[in-house]
Amino acid sequence: MLVLQEKFMDLSSLQRLVWDNKVVKGYNTSDLPLEFCMLQENVASAFTAWRKEEKLLGEELADVVLYVASIAEMTGLDLQNIVKEKVDKNAARPD
Repeated sequence: MLVLQEKFMDLSSLQRLVWDNKVVKGYNTSDLPLEFCMLQENVASAFTAWRKEEKLLGEELADVVLYVASIAEMTGLDLQNIVKEKVDKNAARPD
């Protein structure tokens, strides 16, 4: 069993931890369209939780982050650097 014990984790470590958990548990590691469908399902669940004011919103949003991290790993992307670049790009916008 993989356990997160750190108080703070960078996105690169999270991405790797999510991947390792999928491998250990035999979850999907090769069907990218399925992973996108599961992401979409979790986004919809988060919206439903928010709309119904359910206490599960945080958990559903966490699932969304985990699926995004998994997709990044499946496609060989460095999510941490990409997010940093995007935050910097958004901050530099004139509006």
